[in-house]
Amino acid sequence: MKKLKNFSRTFWQDESGATAIEYALIAALVGISIIAGASSIGKNTNSLWNGVANAVEQA
Repeated sequence: MKKLKNFSRTFWQDESGATAIEYALIAALVGISIIAGASSIGKNTNSLWNGVANAVEQA
């Protein structure tokens, strides 16, 4: 019974896995931010080039 009590105490106090999970969540948030930013930049660039193409056609 004493071994089980010691095992459960060390199991609940061990936080080594929590760090890995935190890093994974941070990496996921950074990835999502990069994708969202790249998508926004892509849309803005597309508008810019469409404007340039229209200006060239009308010239």
